[in-house]
Amino acid sequence: MNKTITKYIPSDTESLSFGNVTIFEVQIPEIIKVVQDLHEDKKLTLKLITATDERKENGCYKVWYVLGLPEENGFLVPYIQLKDMEEFPSLSPFMHEALGYEKRIKTFFGLKPVNNPDERPLILHENWPSNVYPLRKDFAWDSRPALASGSYEFQRVEGEGIYEIPVGPIHAGIIEPGHFRFSVAGEEIMLLEAKLGFVHKGSEKLFEKLPLAEKLRLSEKISGDSSFAHSLAFCQAVEQLSDIKVPKRARYLRVVYAELERLANHFGDIGAMMLDTGFNFGGSNGPRLREMMMQINEKLTESRFLRGVNAIGGVKKDIMEEDAKFLSENLKKISKDFSEVIEIAQNSSSLLNRLKSTGKLDRDVAICQGAMGMPARALGMAKDTRVDFPYAAYDELGIGVVATEQDGDAYARFLVRIKEVYGSVAIIQNALRQLPDGEIISKEDVVLKKNALAVNCVEGWRGEILYFVATDSQGEISRVFPRDPSFINWSLLECAGPGNIVPDFPLINKSFNLSYSGNDL
Repeated sequence: MNKTITKYIPSDTESLSFGNVTIFEVQIPEIIKVVQDLHEDKKLTLKLITATDERKENGCYKVWYVLGLPEENGFLVPYIQLKDMEEFPSLSPFMHEALGYEKRIKTFFGLKPVNNPDERPLILHENWPSNVYPLRKDFAWDSRPALASGSYEFQRVEGEGIYEIPVGPIHAGIIEPGHFRFSVAGEEIMLLEAKLGFVHKGSEKLFEKLPLAEKLRLSEKISGDSSFAHSLAFCQAVEQLSDIKVPKRARYLRVVYAELERLANHFGDIGAMMLDTGFNFGGSNGPRLREMMMQINEKLTESRFLRGVNAIGGVKKDIMEEDAKFLSENLKKISKDFSEVIEIAQNSSSLLNRLKSTGKLDRDVAICQGAMGMPARALGMAKDTRVDFPYAAYDELGIGVVATEQDGDAYARFLVRIKEVYGSVAIIQNALRQLPDGEIISKEDVVLKKNALAVNCVEGWRGEILYFVATDSQGEISRVFPRDPSFINWSLLECAGPGNIVPDFPLINKSFNLSYSGNDL
């Protein structure tokens, strides 16, 4: 264990380290104080809270609190054991960003966070039995539980002239389902509440049951537009658990592919935001540029979404000299093309009027809820996993200055994306120039440590993707929790709605462009 980490651990406490992850047990009555001290006084970032069912092996459930140490590129994980009990103290009254994690634990494990202010179920809907918990080990994963008929109470705004507008879950477009409930006074949104979970697919349970190769494929399907970033986080977690050293060339190639994924999605979002303002010129050029990137992806890897590229120990697809030249030349053309589109867009007063001051997010609210990715950087928070917890070859290549804006509105999120496009092009060109020779995948066998834990995060194009992977006494993966940034940022979208009018919502929603699938798991 890194000696500098010991200063964060209470005295006379035994700890155990697995690479850059250090765990230690805390007595249940002390957990709130310990986590608060680490988060508020020691300034560690709360990454996630989750649980494991270890009743068969250790006679208990465990609740894990993962905190990040950017300066150490590591993670400190205090945990509690619940023996002969199914309750644990809630952090939510003291740390709002714990709310969703605790609700997820209650919904899927049946463990009650005492004093959590919101007892409504998360993801699983009213037709799911209230006493069936799918992430318990004794849940029959291949059976369908009996239908229930519960109810869900939306928040209410009382007052004269207040009315509600329900939107979804089925929408007029080829998008995933989500229900949005607006409480409105005249035209102004007073309250916005999102109800998700309509595409819940049992991913966390499948991670327990599938063989390793299929687990990797599953990680690519958590959020399809982030296939490479999700599979990269999973692969790196497994590589940590098996002490596999990834070849240097593979680490550089992972950077290239990750930035290609970022470029394609940013082009799509920038165009979609302009389309939602009625600026059809920009709205047509965004998807055109995105399609160019998707065709490049397919030429390089035979997959438009970069699926089947990552492997445990490296990558399966190399970029030869001819392909590197093709990629470099095309990026120069696309970058010039993009600059011309943005120059015209920036001279459109109608576009800028629609973007500026729309969906403005309060900085204090964002900090309180643990904002990440685009919404955080649009408020001046230079949070980027590529810098804070560098992985692959980012520590050697760097990313330059983290792209930020200050105003926290749709226009700020628009500008951050534009800056990141140029940043991604520069990173790829730099990686291609420095691409080392050598193997692209390790020849080491995958032998996982027993009773071990890995935490790995990468900066997807929406923000930080984090994988929590635990093994059992046989050295088999027993728990995987993939946390997409959308799980955090959906609550921020609710905060960005009030004060705007209902017709602004499609633009606000698009300026976040969160994943339904990545949230619902």
